Parts: sequence; C-alpha cells; structure tokens
Amino acid sequence: MSRALKLAAVAGAALLTRRALRGRIARSPLWPLPALETPISGHSPRRWLPALVVSRTEPADGVLMLTLESPELPPWTPGAHVDVQLPSGLVRQYSLCGDPADAGRHTIAIRLIEDGRGGSREAHAQLVEGAELPVRPPRNRFELVPSPSYVFVAGGIGITPILPMLRAAQAAGAEWTLLYGGRSRSSMPFLAELEAYGSRVAVVPEDEAGLPDLTVLAAAAPGTLVYCCGPAPLMEAVREAAPPAVPVHLERFTATAATGTSRPFTVELHRSGRTIGVAADESTLAAVRRELPDTPYSCEQGFCGTCQHRVLAGEVEHRDTLLTDQEREDSMLLCVSRAQDDHLVLDL
Repeated sequence: MSRALKLAAVAGAALLTRRALRGRIARSPLWPLPALETPISGHSPRRWLPALVVSRTEPADGVLMLTLESPELPPWTPGAHVDVQLPSGLVRQYSLCGDPADAGRHTIAIRLIEDGRGGSREAHAQLVEGAELPVRPPRNRFELVPSPSYVFVAGGIGITPILPMLRAAQAAGAEWTLLYGGRSRSSMPFLAELEAYGSRVAVVPEDEAGLPDLTVLAAAAPGTLVYCCGPAPLMEAVREAAPPAVPVHLERFTATAATGTSRPFTVELHRSGRTIGVAADESTLAAVRRELPDTPYSCEQGFCGTCQHRVLAGEVEHRDTLLTDQEREDSMLLCVSRAQDDHLVLDL
C-alpha cells in the first residue's frame, strides 16, 4: 500500500472514531464512563426473587390466599408488603399476612376486583399450586411501633397487614382491640382465626350492622396507637374520628392525592436529545411514552417502582409512596410524580 493510501486510511479511521465518540458523549451524561444501552435508573435496584406457589386456598368469597416458598425469601416484619410479578409481567403489591417466624415462606391474600385494572383477575385465574411467582424483597412503610395499647381498624381485604400485627401485639402483652368491617361475613377473610381473640375483636358486616362505629376511637387511652387499612373513605373517617393526641397510621394502596391543581411542564430527555410537553391532565409517564414507547411501567399508581428514573435537573413534586428520601434526591416515579416548577431533565 502506498504512503498516500495509508495516510488516507488512518485519517478515515480517525474521523470515524471522532464521530463515534461524539455520539457516545451525546448519549451519556456520565462521560467519560460508557453509555448504557438502557438507563440503569429505569430498573428497580431491588432484585426479583424466585418463589413457588405451594398452597392456594379461598378464605372468603372472592379472596385468594397464596403461600409462597423459597430459600431466598428474606425475613419481614408486620405491616410489610411485597411486589409480585404476575405471568403477564404486571407488577402488583400485596401485604404479607402470614407469620414472620416462618422462614422462607410468604403468604398473601388477593381480593378479586372485577372492574379493576386486571391484576386481581389474572392472579385468580392463573396462580395455581406449582406456579412460579417472582417477588421483590419486602418493604415496610406501615411498621408496627411498640406501644402499650393499640386500636386496629380494618376494612375488607385491609385485614391482611393488620393480622400479623395482632399476633405481634398479643405476643408483646399489649392491650389492643380490632374493629373489622366488610360487606358481608362471607366476604371477610380470616374470621375463624380472629374468633380465638374473643371480645378483643368486633366484626361488623355491613349487610347486618351497617358501617363500623368509630366513636370508640374517642375513648382511646393516652399512648394508644391507631392502625388502619381499608378503603379510602374508611381511612379518612378514622383519621377524623381519632383524637388529636392519638397517632393514626394508615396503609394506602392508592396514589397520594395531589395538593392543588396540576399544571403543564416540560421534560428534557437527556439521552434522546428531545424536549416534550406534559399536559396538566396527563402523567409524566404518558408524555414520555409518546416519544419513548418502550419505557417500562406497570402499576401506574406509584407503588411498584418499574418507572423509576434518574432526574438530572429540576425539582420534583413526589406523589408516590414507594421511594425513600434518599431515592427522591435524584429520581422519580414517572407514573404519578411531576415537576415542582416548569422543567425537568431525565436520564432518558
């Protein structure tokens, strides 16, 4: 090869290298580190654990109870919940209602919601004994705080996180009572187990006795803690009925209500080099998926963490109930959270 041809080949290779580097820099906010094919912020750091359905029962009408086993399932405490990946890939959250002392075993109960988003219908139809069911390690934002006395209030399937709390309060020698409401006795799971606690438990089926009488909260002794899980109207009623000096702990599985009116804002997709508008009546996730339709998501209510992404600039109005304070410093859940001001920059 002549000297001229060699020089031309070297120059051409150098030009291609420079172009590749410019492209790599444009795609990566972390240069000189290499850009990743998929932003790592879009995937939960909590790994999936393999589990096997070893028992399927129906403790009440429309309620499915599953026992999962795996040597990889970690310990948990009363009030904890787990993310479950259904066969379709949907991710749903269910409270653990078994015994924390059962190592390697998790128990969940799922109420069938015919007009829901499909997760409960899929679980009832497809989760049979022998099925594999990936779960993430438990999280607990409903921790049972030590106290000499408790008042527990449960509505329907809201009994699931309360049940292990009753066992823990009983074992600790605390004073406690449970007010348990539901549509009918046949729809209320775990009644047989609750009978063993005698007068500590008041069962209030709506078709027999109407709504639970929350005036009992006004008589709570000093130092009493109130724990409630159930439909949103019940939890709001409990909050209003409890005396100001009595702390109320609530377990919500719906998105946090926004304060004020949502307003439009813009999002810069750093890796993609595009800026998009987010309307006042749409989610950040919906706007992002118009440009990046492969952006992963599942629950759309701020619980599963599938749509968690890194925020490079801008203030976030966090509306989820999943992220820790540390995680909120540099990431957000696209399905529920929005810009605090007018603009966000995302690692997308």
